[in-house]
Amino acid sequence: MGRRIIKTVDLALQGGGSHGALTWGVLDRLLMDERIEIASISGTSAGAMNAVVMAEGFDRGGRDGAREALATFWKAVSDAARFSPIQRSLWDRLTNRFSLDHSPGYLFFELLTRQFSPYELNPLNINPLRDLVASLVDFERVNHCEALKVFVTATNVRTGRGRTFTQPDLSVDSVMASACLPFMYQAVEIDGEAYWDGGYIGNPALYPLVEDQATRDLILVQINPMVREALPRTGREIINRLNEITFNASLIKELRAIELLHQLIEAEGLESERYRDIYVHLIHAHEELKDLDASSKMNAEWDYLSHLNERGRAWASKFLERHFDDLGKRSTFDLKSLFTDSFRPPNLDESAASHPPGEPKP
Repeated sequence: MGRRIIKTVDLALQGGGSHGALTWGVLDRLLMDERIEIASISGTSAGAMNAVVMAEGFDRGGRDGAREALATFWKAVSDAARFSPIQRSLWDRLTNRFSLDHSPGYLFFELLTRQFSPYELNPLNINPLRDLVASLVDFERVNHCEALKVFVTATNVRTGRGRTFTQPDLSVDSVMASACLPFMYQAVEIDGEAYWDGGYIGNPALYPLVEDQATRDLILVQINPMVREALPRTGREIINRLNEITFNASLIKELRAIELLHQLIEAEGLESERYRDIYVHLIHAHEELKDLDASSKMNAEWDYLSHLNERGRAWASKFLERHFDDLGKRSTFDLKSLFTDSFRPPNLDESAASHPPGEPKP
């Protein structure tokens, strides 16, 4: 038998509320494949939660421990949301839609957050999600984990600049700062500074991965649509699209910097220990994402999270079928096309490898 080929990669995980369960599915599938070794993870918001949960589980029990920790975390999120007033409407349940656009609880909450700040609505700063993360994630293990380097990004409210936290300074506060939407939560204070969601400045931050000497391969798991064909017309549609554009803007800027570096290296021969070309890959399914309503990011029903998990696993399987052999050799995402008006995100279903490797058993 031939020697098993191991490919080392870095992962960049976007935030997106409940849609982070898509990333859970991607991570679960990658952890199943022992040909893939993950060196570093950069995550924001839900991506940050996936990252620290995975690191804690990996430190405790390797790949299986990481898979178990992720499944336990997302099930706990769903269980905690069972008694939330934000639930699907009867019509959405009857029509098997996971949107919350017709949910009375969601609509009332949306109206409140547009009129009042979290300091007025929640003066005691009660945050059940923080309590859940604190109870499930052993941050001593996260900071002890040597197998995975974890980077978590938050936005400094005062300076408007990003701060990236990593081991040994990761904590429940840094993760909650990364997920702090300012219309929903009070700013998280760390070392005398206030922080909001990291998505405003890096969704996720790529520069820590570009500097990683362990690998050239950067896999971006994107769960926010870059392109929407339909013009938003209602107030909610306009706000949702603005949020998508805002949370993708910092990512696009970093990808542009990587593309410029690639052009300089190619034209001027600047390849060195300091300036290394990066191979960029994208796990993303545009056709599936564009049909997910923005309101469903707050839907934590187990059936929905399980459905997203299955989608994410399928994304990762298709990526590995098509591009495993490309890892370590070339980029599979054309960055140059990203900066044209005709850009359309690649579809994982467009082609498949002629001899795809079999999916390992769970």
